[in-house]
Amino acid sequence: MTRHQEKLRVAFQGEPGAFSEEAAVKLLGGQIETVPRSTFEVMFAAIADGAADLILAPVENSLAGSVYRCYDLLLESKLSIIAEVILPISHNLIGPPGATIEQVRFVQSHPVALAHCTRFFEAHSQITRVAAEDTGGSVREVVRAGDFQRAAIASSRAAEIYGGCILQSHLEDHQQNYTRFVLLSSEPGMPAGADKISLVVFLLHRPGALHQALEPMAREKINLVKIESRPIVGHPFEYCFYLDLMAPPQASGTQVALEELRRRTREVRILGCYVGAQPPVIC
Repeated sequence: MTRHQEKLRVAFQGEPGAFSEEAAVKLLGGQIETVPRSTFEVMFAAIADGAADLILAPVENSLAGSVYRCYDLLLESKLSIIAEVILPISHNLIGPPGATIEQVRFVQSHPVALAHCTRFFEAHSQITRVAAEDTGGSVREVVRAGDFQRAAIASSRAAEIYGGCILQSHLEDHQQNYTRFVLLSSEPGMPAGADKISLVVFLLHRPGALHQALEPMAREKINLVKIESRPIVGHPFEYCFYLDLMAPPQASGTQVALEELRRRTREVRILGCYVGAQPPVIC
């Protein structure tokens, strides 16, 4: 961010009111300037295009799993993870002012949001699901159309932004619904108190390669909190592995484990060292 810019610009995928925008505000505060982008591809190019200083990308949901496209784009980019945030996801049925839930016949939203609300649709068989690009944009379109038969599923923030009416809250099938976002920068860094490392590993193509790669982590008592395999483009049926480690990057045991990991694999790329977000408290 240059000294002439008044606000930190943070790009996210979707329209204003999207959960990604809410996560950016939760992580960095309301003084930031959020920069909506139509697709993940355009979002990942926002810093290089000069449209943003940072990028906030969703990487996994506690119900739907990993956001694979973001993992692939992260590997293709030269961006680094510098922070993360976990956002509770609560879905609301939002219609134009004056609408009632009895009038609704079509509900639009992002496909993942629709999938989170299966029980609601089972209880309202007269309502047809309509897949859309994002949650916030769905509310904007519904309110603008003013058709009482149309509603959207999105955050309460989206209802506030576009002047929509919340017809029913907490549509999600499970209350323990969280999305994890990572903050990306073109300038790698290691914030004070960093206790989490994200990396991608390319294994040697031989029996026991994954076991050999992970053994130093177990020996040094490093908690492997996530492992995700993704196909390697151009190498059919070969996979790289994304790892999240809860470990202070500068600790001697961490350094020993990472050095052994490099010796036992074809390539290791550190995606970021940062302060891990506190996991949700399950009551």
